[in-house]
Amino acid sequence: MTDDLFLNDVAERLAALPAVRAVTLGGSRAQGTHTPESDWDLALYYRGGFDPAELRAIGWEGEVSGLGDWGGGVFNGGAWLTIDGRRVDVHYRDLDVVDHELAESRQGRFHWEPLMFHLAGIPSYLVVAELALNQVLRGTLPRPEYPEALRAAAPPVWRGRAALTLRYASAAYAVRGQATEVAGAVATAAMETAHAVLAARGEWVTNEKRLLERAGLRGIDALVGGLRPEPAVLAEAIADAEALLEATAAG
Repeated sequence: MTDDLFLNDVAERLAALPAVRAVTLGGSRAQGTHTPESDWDLALYYRGGFDPAELRAIGWEGEVSGLGDWGGGVFNGGAWLTIDGRRVDVHYRDLDVVDHELAESRQGRFHWEPLMFHLAGIPSYLVVAELALNQVLRGTLPRPEYPEALRAAAPPVWRGRAALTLRYASAAYAVRGQATEVAGAVATAAMETAHAVLAARGEWVTNEKRLLERAGLRGIDALVGGLRPEPAVLAEAIADAEALLEATAAG
């Protein structure tokens, strides 16, 4: 089966599920940066009582989560599937939640949520970013611009989180020579700063995979690579990280 036929067939079957109003293609395949080995990132947008059991009943190989199993926030569940030999991720998107976060983003308001595999967690406007970037396969969805209010409000929030992350690392980890904890804090603070940089530019973010490159923060690798479990070395590294992140955020 060709990729086009495959995508059409999967989108049609997802769109036919009860309560589903739209289906989108996201990730690298929606943005044209994929390779032949890239997986397929799909999202189903539902209104009302979507039941993941309906998705499970299609019979595709893989794992189908319940609603809320991935944290219960804006990123509230999905499935990891293999379909016709292709790796497919399906994300659940509650249209009531999406509508709310779209309205909030236009007022410069958002909140932070933890999410597995994301060092810095995610902003609630991630679901708005998906509307802006993903390819609609079935149904109709809004295509928002980056709100000016969000460009003004989000960067200081992310910069503040980064500063607190490093401050805590200095007080709690560096003085004890805990290099692993310092490495984690520096990496997290770099991701938080990258969010600030891209928000200030009005550039949407949907994951962390290329976040440091896009923000010009790949140089943090050398700093992390030089860590040793010695308080003086760790304190200096945190100071260097603070300088690098502040300069990047200001630039």
